[in-house]
Amino acid sequence: MGSVDDLCRSYLDLKWHFDPSDASSDGVAAQDGRLGSFDAESMRAHLAAFRSLEGAIEELEPPDLASEIDRTALLDDLRTLVFRFEYERPHLRNPNFWLSHLFEGIFALLVRQGSLAERAPAALERLKAAPAFLEQARATMDDPPLVFVDSALASLGGGGELIARAVSVLRDAAPGMAGELEAAGREALEALTGFGRALGTEILPAEDPRAYAVGEEQFERRLHHEHAIRGGAPELWRYGMHLIEDTEERLRAAARRLGGSEDWRSQLERLREEAPAGDVLAAYGDEADRSRRFIEAQALVPGTGVPLEITPTPAFLQSLVPFAAYQPPPVELGGPALFFVTPPSDGTHAVQCVHEIPSIVVHEAYPGHHIQVTAAQALRSEVRRHVRTPVNVEGWALYAETLMFEAGYFVTPESQLFHLNDLLWRAVRIILDVGLHTRDMTPGEAVNRMTDTLPMERRKAEAEVRRYCAMPTYQLSYAIGRRDLLALRDAWRQRAGASAPLADFHRNLFAYGGLPFALARWGMGLDE
Repeated sequence: MGSVDDLCRSYLDLKWHFDPSDASSDGVAAQDGRLGSFDAESMRAHLAAFRSLEGAIEELEPPDLASEIDRTALLDDLRTLVFRFEYERPHLRNPNFWLSHLFEGIFALLVRQGSLAERAPAALERLKAAPAFLEQARATMDDPPLVFVDSALASLGGGGELIARAVSVLRDAAPGMAGELEAAGREALEALTGFGRALGTEILPAEDPRAYAVGEEQFERRLHHEHAIRGGAPELWRYGMHLIEDTEERLRAAARRLGGSEDWRSQLERLREEAPAGDVLAAYGDEADRSRRFIEAQALVPGTGVPLEITPTPAFLQSLVPFAAYQPPPVELGGPALFFVTPPSDGTHAVQCVHEIPSIVVHEAYPGHHIQVTAAQALRSEVRRHVRTPVNVEGWALYAETLMFEAGYFVTPESQLFHLNDLLWRAVRIILDVGLHTRDMTPGEAVNRMTDTLPMERRKAEAEVRRYCAMPTYQLSYAIGRRDLLALRDAWRQRAGASAPLADFHRNLFAYGGLPFALARWGMGLDE
């Protein structure tokens, strides 16, 4: 029957054939020229193949605890995928599912390291496939929730810019293919425009304004299988309310330290206008160097030998990345990671606040995503290199902010205030995630709750809420992952002793890659 790693490779092969754009993001060049097929007949075949593999994984008898943990993680990841398409049916109900697949498939080829000319033929095949792919989407979509339609319409402009930019860049890299690229790009843009028109005419939205909600049963399935969280939606709601109350009190205290007033919102609004003195990329570079040196001097986490390149956000992504974003190396290829930074330009992009940069760098780079993701990619276990839950990945990045706060990294009261505001933002996400999908909360109510609690522009809150509607249980992953990681750290300290170096805990944790913290707790022998 083979080992867990053998079955994991079989699963990955199936998954990459099912989702070629995801394969390209992972560095699997064999799938670079394809787009997926998500019509009813193709989906039946895909899901049947996944269910067959599920049976083989269930029958496997692992020889040791590490293999049993990997088998459990692999089985839950497969089940999460199947449950998503059986119960949430994004291929039928979310036009952005199709658009994201198309855009990510093109983007993955543009940002991958190496010769762009060598990738031009595959990119051309994807551009040529776009019209038929979008026609398949039009024929497959059925009663999409209005909020999903709005989100798809909002993405068309950036997606069109991505296609146009891809043609321009690829044409320069492979001038011999210029004519074919231009023709394929033109037809892809025409198909995209036609799909946008169809969203307002023939692909009519569902009558139920809350059709986006997955319901408590599917929400609980995700909590259990994707994140291995024992508590249900009501318990997470209560924790979210507690975290909001606690963080607001800490914000008031931080505001008093800044200027005597408890009005932290007005202080944040004033401070947001304070930009770095010089070049914004240089400011991020300096902060990344400072955070890297800090964690090395404090011996907080294991280091990484994978370089991090701070680079301007590509023009076609700037509308989606107002400040900064982390792009990990393709897991199958390795190479440097990219840290995109969007510089303000002619008032079209938000001012980069100098006091917020420390939290962003800590979250995205050191000791956040860059440290953890590259550690996972270096593991020998195929499961732990590839299977991950946002409760771990996003939970680690938010925990990294807390870790650096505890260690004294945020030296100014201004940076401390922004750190706490970011924590409050993640606490509010718990309430909105649970509320939208299990408590009859409407998108309008979610936007109001966000803007009432946070100093956030309504337009940004609306974009946030559209994403929350389409990604059940993802948004709660930040703060719940931080909570569960702090609890795991406490359990480890009780056994290891108060004087044990934190780096030892983090090194042990990194051995589990991006697996749910409950599985790491099991492997560490710290079961509750």
